[in-house]
Amino acid sequence: MNIQSKKGLVLIAIGAVIALPIIGFSIGWVLKLLFPFILVGLGVVGWRNGNRIFGGLLIGFGGLMVLGKFHTLILLIAAIALVAYGVSLVKGRRS
Repeated sequence: MNIQSKKGLVLIAIGAVIALPIIGFSIGWVLKLLFPFILVGLGVVGWRNGNRIFGGLLIGFGGLMVLGKFHTLILLIAAIALVAYGVSLVKGRRS
C-alpha cells in the first residue's frame, strides 16, 4: 500500500466520522469511553519502547480518566465486596 492509498483511507475515515452524526448515528459516547483506554495503551507501548517518562504520564492520565468515568461502578463493586466479606465474617463466627 503506497502513501496515496493511506492518505485516501484516512480521508475516507475522517469523512465518515463527520457524516455519521448528520445521518443520525453518533459514536461520540463510544469514543469518550475508549479514549482513556487508548491513552493507557499508548502509555504501555511508550513504556515498552524505552520512553518511560512519557509512557508513565500517559498511563497515569489514562488511569485517572478511567477512574473518573467508572467511579460509580468501581464504588459499587467495592461496596458489594465489603458486604460479602462482612457476611462471610458473620457466618464464620456462628459456626
